[in-house]
Amino acid sequence: MGRRRGADRSTRSARAAAPAVVVVAVVALLPGCPAPQRPAPAAPSAPATSSVPATPAAPATPTPAGSRAPTGFVDLSDVDPTVVTDIRYATAHNFVGRPIAGYREPLCLLTRPAADALRRAQQAARATGHRLKVYDCYRPQRAVDDFVDWAGRPGEQKMKAEFYPDVAKSRLFADGYLGAPTAHSRGSTVDVTLVPDPPPGQPPYAPDAPLVACTAPVGERYADNGVDMGTGFDCFDPRAHTADRRITGAARDNRELLVRLMADAGFTNYPREWWHYRLADEPYPDTYFDFPVARSSL
Repeated sequence: MGRRRGADRSTRSARAAAPAVVVVAVVALLPGCPAPQRPAPAAPSAPATSSVPATPAAPATPTPAGSRAPTGFVDLSDVDPTVVTDIRYATAHNFVGRPIAGYREPLCLLTRPAADALRRAQQAARATGHRLKVYDCYRPQRAVDDFVDWAGRPGEQKMKAEFYPDVAKSRLFADGYLGAPTAHSRGSTVDVTLVPDPPPGQPPYAPDAPLVACTAPVGERYADNGVDMGTGFDCFDPRAHTADRRITGAARDNRELLVRLMADAGFTNYPREWWHYRLADEPYPDTYFDFPVARSSL
């Protein structure tokens, strides 16, 4: 998400004034090294009895109120228009199956340091014959709240067959596939992949088409125009873990290339999601924002 998607699993807390939200267990981030380590693959988790873990949020820096971003947030297209955007949460093609609260426009909003770092990563990617494509950038707190509400409704699973075919919905927070709060709301985290340069076309999403598991082989799963990363984006499955040993060949090479490009630009990968990167030296490490994803927020 997971999203991630999506979906940083930081244990920093949400706004003091907001309703209590769940917090996942602490998971160590990969260091900014050239390539990920290769731990043994994790087994799928067993279903839990409750819909959402009931761990309360700890006190934290309040989320600033208001509909405008603070000075220093930018639209990535103004910093580097060559980065491809595919903002899934502004569409129906995501694990919920509808546009997510707070995504008024399909834009990649980021803090200026994160946007500048992503521009450097893009320059390095183009030297290898690729471009970056972002699926999600800044994520408002209201979107995170939307995910939490959705997770508490066990009957809403219309997109399960594609995004979490082998994981119980009741385990998505507990297993770290969703998190509340999320570093995305701090404005310096991106969900990103690589596409060939120049980017090939991508067929429009067909909501009536049969769903195919995100773990299916490339060519069978959703026809994203990115390079093969072993799974689709926002795939809630252990095979989406960056260093999962079952991912081999070109897909492993592509994951390791993305890790190197992003690490060299100052980003750290979340090891449970090959697509998720946080700027290590982020300017708002303790603040979660709630302005909508819209040009008018800047």
